[in-house]
Amino acid sequence: MARKKLIAGNWKMNGLLSEGVDLAKEIVAEVKKLGKPGCEFLICPPATLLTSVKKTLRGAKVALGAQDSHWENKGAHTGDISPAMIKEIGCTYVILGHSERRADHGETNEIVAKKAKAAHENGLKTIICIGESEAERDSGKTLDVCTSQIAGSVPEDSTAADTVIAYEPIWAIGTGKTPTPADVEEVHAAVRKALAKKLGKAQASKMRILYGGSVKPGNAKEFLSLEDVDGALIGGASLKAADFLGIAKNAGCC
Repeated sequence: MARKKLIAGNWKMNGLLSEGVDLAKEIVAEVKKLGKPGCEFLICPPATLLTSVKKTLRGAKVALGAQDSHWENKGAHTGDISPAMIKEIGCTYVILGHSERRADHGETNEIVAKKAKAAHENGLKTIICIGESEAERDSGKTLDVCTSQIAGSVPEDSTAADTVIAYEPIWAIGTGKTPTPADVEEVHAAVRKALAKKLGKAQASKMRILYGGSVKPGNAKEFLSLEDVDGALIGGASLKAADFLGIAKNAGCC
C-alpha cells in the first residue's frame, strides 16, 4: 500500500541559535518552492533550538521534532526533557533509541519502549531507531539484532499513526559507508515482518520504515526507491538545506 515518504533531519548536537534559525529559514524557503510536496518533511534540532526554530516554521510544511524525551512528564531527572515539555513547545515527533543514545547513555530496548509509550500518551509520534554494529554485521547477526530491537523497543499498542521505524546500521552513520540496496531491502522486509508479528499485518503494512546512514543526494534514489523504504533519517546532510532537499528531490518523492 502507498505510504507517504518522510524526509527527517536529525541535527544531532549541532547549531547555535543563529545557525539553527538560519538553517531552518533556508529549509522553509526551499520547501515553499515545491508547492505541494509529495513527501513529509521533519527537522529535529537540539533542544536549545526548538522554541526558536518552531517560530521559523510557522505556516511552513515542515514538522518539528525533538531528539529524545524522558518517560516521565516531570520529576527529579536533572538534564532530561519530558514529552509534555516538547509537546508544549510545538513538537509533533521525537526520535528515540538512536544508536548514539544507546551507546552513550546505555539505553536498552526496555528504556526505549518506556520512552515511546510516554511519548504516545502525550500525543507525540515516535521515530524508533534500530541498527546493528559492524561486528554484528560481520558475524551475520544483522537480522537477529534488528528484529529483537523491534520486539523490545516498540510498545505493544503502537500504530502506524504514532510510530515510525528508522533502520540505521551503526557502521554506516557518518562514515560514508553504506550497505547495498539489496541489503537494505532485506533488513526492511524483515523489520516489517517483525512488526506484523508484534502489531498485526494491518499496522505493519501501513507503518513507515526509514533508512538512515550516510544518506546523501547522490545515493538517495537507490535507497528510497526500494519497496519497503519509506523515507530517510538524515544526519550530516540535513545540516545543509540544499543537501536535505536534494535527497527528497533526487529520490523523486517531492
